[in-house]
Amino acid sequence: MRVEHTMNHKYILASGTQVREEDFGLLFYSMRGPRLHFISLGNMLGSQFFIGKLTIEQWLAERDPDHTITSEQRSGLTKALSQLRDKGVIIER
Repeated sequence: MRVEHTMNHKYILASGTQVREEDFGLLFYSMRGPRLHFISLGNMLGSQFFIGKLTIEQWLAERDPDHTITSEQRSGLTKALSQLRDKGVIIER
């Protein structure tokens, strides 16, 4: 997987997709189906990330200035985003 490459992308929701923050992470609802998608990331990502203004790297730098997010967590994050992208839930820019 292209972890470094993925960390420098911005993401937006695909047309007909909504996202909601939950205690466990994020819940995505796609009207193309309809389908629900869950990503269990705790508070690592918020729904505001998907307006596409910040890369993952920038978002994490703002939310985690002390760099407490492990490389394993970052890898899980990029994998989850890649899967959502592949399913057409989000769009990579």
